[in-house]
Amino acid sequence: MASRLPACVVDVGTGYTKLGFAGNTEPQYIFPSTIAVKETKGPARSARGVDDLDFFIGDECMKPLEYAGEPKQPRPGYAVKYPLRHGIVDDWDLYERFMEHVIFKHLRAEPEDHYFLLTEPPLNTPENREYTAEIMFESFNVPGLYIAVQAVLALAASWVNRPVGERTLTGTVIDSGDGVTHIIPVAEGYVIGSCIKHIPIAGRDITYFVQQLLRERETSIPPEQSLETAKQVKEQYSYICPDLVKEFKKYDEDPAKWIRKYSGTHGISKQPFEIDVGYERFLGPEIFFHPEFANPDFNTSLSELVDTVVQECPIDTRRGLYKNIVLSGGSTMFKDFGKRLQRDVKKFTDARLKLSERLSEGRISPQPMEVKVISHRMQRYAVWFGGSMLASTPEFYQVCHTKKDYDEHGPSICRHNPVFGTMS
Repeated sequence: MASRLPACVVDVGTGYTKLGFAGNTEPQYIFPSTIAVKETKGPARSARGVDDLDFFIGDECMKPLEYAGEPKQPRPGYAVKYPLRHGIVDDWDLYERFMEHVIFKHLRAEPEDHYFLLTEPPLNTPENREYTAEIMFESFNVPGLYIAVQAVLALAASWVNRPVGERTLTGTVIDSGDGVTHIIPVAEGYVIGSCIKHIPIAGRDITYFVQQLLRERETSIPPEQSLETAKQVKEQYSYICPDLVKEFKKYDEDPAKWIRKYSGTHGISKQPFEIDVGYERFLGPEIFFHPEFANPDFNTSLSELVDTVVQECPIDTRRGLYKNIVLSGGSTMFKDFGKRLQRDVKKFTDARLKLSERLSEGRISPQPMEVKVISHRMQRYAVWFGGSMLASTPEFYQVCHTKKDYDEHGPSICRHNPVFGTMS
């Protein structure tokens, strides 16, 4: 059957798009979610002509050749645009053209032969699901479509290291990418929308903070390469420390053991340069736990916000939410991130239990709260991998909305997508 060809899994994010076929462990393509459209000058040409197909997406939006020492520039005569903003589609015409390129040029798939799994951010509007359904069913004539919430897919991705008996769609997802960090509670596959919170600290903020620290101390970094250097330092050397004061002391007592050397080449003069990487290694990602270092307007740590989110959820879901805190996204990949978060959240829960015992004067002895943060090897692409796992199960074809249903009932059928595991 044509419908049993592997489903296409497409995760279009604000910064990057991940796409591939169901059943694979990694996306086949990862590229920026950008589209370069020809800027119209002079009299308008025919509505459907060569111009309509004359656009580029992803890395192709930039000039093929990079001039030495200069950042990549957009192609001459083209405007680079972003179809999505904060995870939500901002321009539907651009989105349709973007998907056209994704399906035909990258996946090289015939959309009429494949079911599709697309992702959406939490709190996406039902109208947006309808627009997505219209594009997929009418423009591309796909046989089936499922729109999955990213947090639920991240929970499914965490099953990779766990026995079947421990697999659950209840948990707290911490999704941290380049632009924002979300904390999303999910109970039995349903997002508890009223309790979602975000912290305005993510990968880009860490890069800027490391850049600032390096600029203040290392004068040999070429100014136009300072951001790229900070990004490399962050990705290669950074880690989460358990105690800031002790960490400073370690570096002061034995700098040779802890300070690393970063080597680069000046883009214009081609001269090599070398810098010492010291406190930046642990101070960069520390802003998750001390946001006031980088953002004076925000001083609530990630650990405290996770505890607040769970406490605002219905009381019968809290144990499950504490027991399954799942990490997702590139900015959760720092060494010991999960350990530090687990320790800090446990402190909050233990303090609350002690307080209730004291207030009851010993009459109530609360049961200890199990706090567990789940790290796994797939967490960088957790959303895409979760989609790939679910779309490769036979159940996926039962929960999909089909072209037949769409033709009979219209796009409103996609306002609700059944949750995996709830099918009889």
